[in-house]
Amino acid sequence: MANVVLNVEGMSCGHCVSSVEKAVSNLGASATVDLASKTVAVDYDDSKVSVGTIKEAIEEQGYDVVQ
Repeated sequence: MANVVLNVEGMSCGHCVSSVEKAVSNLGASATVDLASKTVAVDYDDSKVSVGTIKEAIEEQGYDVVQ
């Protein structure tokens, strides 16, 4: 397992947390969103999914990955 912490702009509520966590979960990874620090910590299998794919999934929900 690998992990990465992404800086994500535009998250502000529980719905934001749910939609980001669900999008990452659909890739077979797990995410922990911290609204206060505007970060998403992701644990993933780097043989199955890339950081680029994770970023795209988050951005498709309407948020900006700035890292």
